[in-house]
Amino acid sequence: MSKIVSIHSFRGGTGKSNSTANLAAIVARSGFRVGIVDTDIQSPGIHVLFGFDDQKIKFALNDYLWGNCAIEECAYDVTSILGKSGKPNSSLYLIPSSIKAKDITKVLREGFDFNLLNDGFQELIDALDLDYLLIDTHPGLNEETLLSIAISDILVLILRPDRQDFQGTAVTVEVARRLEVPKLLLLINKALPALDFDVLQQNVEKTYNAPVAGIMPLSEEMIQMASSDIFCLRFPDHYVSKILEKVAQMIIQN
Repeated sequence: MSKIVSIHSFRGGTGKSNSTANLAAIVARSGFRVGIVDTDIQSPGIHVLFGFDDQKIKFALNDYLWGNCAIEECAYDVTSILGKSGKPNSSLYLIPSSIKAKDITKVLREGFDFNLLNDGFQELIDALDLDYLLIDTHPGLNEETLLSIAISDILVLILRPDRQDFQGTAVTVEVARRLEVPKLLLLINKALPALDFDVLQQNVEKTYNAPVAGIMPLSEEMIQMASSDIFCLRFPDHYVSKILEKVAQMIIQN
C-alpha cells in the first residue's frame, strides 16, 4: 500500500529540501517507486538538487493546479540520478513547482484549490504506481501544509537545535497529533559537533514525546556542495549519509 510522507519544518533554512531529496533517493535506491512533490509553491527549490531549471520544466505543479495538464504530466523521471546504486525496481520521479516569477506571483495573488492538490496526490500515486510519495512542504503552518500533514501516513519534522525551532516545532507536533498522523519522526539538523548528541536526543524526545530518527551535525562537505547534487549519492560512506539511511529505513519499516 502506498505511503504519503510529508517532510516539514516550522521555519526555513533547516535543510528540509536537501533532506527530502536525499531521503527520496535512498528509499528509491532500496527498490521502491518514489515520487517527490514540491508544494513549497511560493519559494520552490528542490528542483535545483536534480539539475533542473525553468528551461527543463515544461509543466510544473502550478500547471496542474490551474487546469493546464494532468498531474502525471508534471512528473519527471529522475531515476538515472541513482546510477548503479539503484535496484531493478527503483524509480524516482520529481514533480517541481514553477520557478517563474509570474507563476509565483499568481499563486500569491490568486491562491489555488487545496482539494485539487489532494486529488492530485492520489492521481499521481495511481498513475505512477508509487510506493512512496514524499511531499516537500512550505515552512510554517498554512492551508496547503495542514492538508499535507492531514493526509500523511508519516510526518518527518526537521528542526535545528535552536529555541525558535523548538517553539515552532512544538506547535507543529500539537497540530499533527490533533490531525492523528499515524507516525511522527523528528530529524535534528545542523547540530554543532561539540554538542552532546545523546543528551540532545533525550531532551528533544522528552519535550515532544516523539522519536528522534537522527541527528545530523553541521557538515562542511554538505555546505560546500551548495545544493548542486544529492549528497548521499555523491558521498555514500559519509556519516551524514549513514544518518539519512537510518531515517529512510524508519520510513520504509513503517
